[in-house]
Amino acid sequence: MIRFPAVPVLPLLSLALLAAHALRAGDRGLSLALLGLGALIFSRRSWLRPVLACVLLWGCLLWAGTGADLVRLRAATGEPWLRLVLILGPVLALTALSAALPLTARGREFLHRAAPNDAARAAAFLATAALLLVARAKSPLPVLLADRLLPGSGPLEILGLALYAAWLCGRLLDARDTARLRLRLWLGFSIVFFGQLLLGLLVSESFLMTGRLHLPVPALIAAGPIFRGGGLFMPILFGVTLLLVGPAWCSHLCYIGAWDGLAASRARLSPAELARVQERAARWALPARLSTLTLVCGAALGLRLFGASWLLAVWGATLFGLAGVGVMIILSRRAGVMLHCLTWCPMGLVANLLGRINPLRVRMDASCTRCGACASRCRYAALTPRDIDKGRPGPTCTLCGDCLGACAHGSLGYRFPGLSAASARTLFLTAAVSLHAVFLGVARI
Repeated sequence: MIRFPAVPVLPLLSLALLAAHALRAGDRGLSLALLGLGALIFSRRSWLRPVLACVLLWGCLLWAGTGADLVRLRAATGEPWLRLVLILGPVLALTALSAALPLTARGREFLHRAAPNDAARAAAFLATAALLLVARAKSPLPVLLADRLLPGSGPLEILGLALYAAWLCGRLLDARDTARLRLRLWLGFSIVFFGQLLLGLLVSESFLMTGRLHLPVPALIAAGPIFRGGGLFMPILFGVTLLLVGPAWCSHLCYIGAWDGLAASRARLSPAELARVQERAARWALPARLSTLTLVCGAALGLRLFGASWLLAVWGATLFGLAGVGVMIILSRRAGVMLHCLTWCPMGLVANLLGRINPLRVRMDASCTRCGACASRCRYAALTPRDIDKGRPGPTCTLCGDCLGACAHGSLGYRFPGLSAASARTLFLTAAVSLHAVFLGVARI
């Protein structure tokens, strides 16, 4: 006799009840997202077990809060409330039981299709969904594009981005050499960003978060608030990112840096030529970016003090941004090093300095043979011969991880206090992927 694994009926029923509650409250997007999550159960992926447990625990809180509010309302108006408790009590108990079921032997029997790094996939899904839900709830504007195009459909976009984060986290962790994949994903992020900019300019203002245009020049993260005398959203977002993933903003989340990376990857230099360029770039990185930081912040302050019009400020920022594009096309493409990010963009300096708050680092161990293979992959001039002799990347390192796949000896790795190299890599990539997916959802002009 063929034995079929028991379908987890209780989680499906609990999700259906939560979807019905959301639909009754008028939240069709959440209702469809919960039903979509229920449909995912039939994929039988094991990383869904902690996801279902967390979602159903949230459902328990929802039922408990809803029941308490209704009981207080009925008690205040003198209406009977015991029947309500007798109805919602079993529903809450069912949801609580369902939350535990995916983690039991029965749940493991059905959701049994395991893959490496399933825990990280689940963490990326949950982190992405949680951050987007908070952003959606707290923002005074419809922060998600889906909500602007079809009001109420935001939860469906959140589900899609969370699934994307889970898939991408697995891909990156399974790949030993992530350099090419990272650049492709980074370019995809930038294409989405600038594609929405063009749609906002040519099709509809709904593609712009505020309905107003803001120049996509990273230097304005620092200079913009100085000129305006306010508007700290981007500096705060930038700072929080540095706390979570250190200077990886520059190698994973900057919508401009991807094009500098593409330009630098087109260069064809011998190892000796590349080493010379990297040494010069590393030597000039600090003074050059300190100069541009002083320039843009000083110019912003001067324009504000002299009461300059916003049009003059826009033209100044535009010229600075176009000059940076010229650096990419003319210099980075020849040098094989991301000279825009290393010598022109002032936010790279801020990321390198403030990113040190995060204890995550890339380090070499004693097995390093000083062969220099890692330096051929580094576009940030952080692996000069002097840095390799010291056993650690230089101060321009952005934790991109491209060098790890080039090391045949496995001498390079992420380091985090109290964690093994493998666990530190998992922690970093899970956090970076989650932020990548979140920014993909909210990085609007």
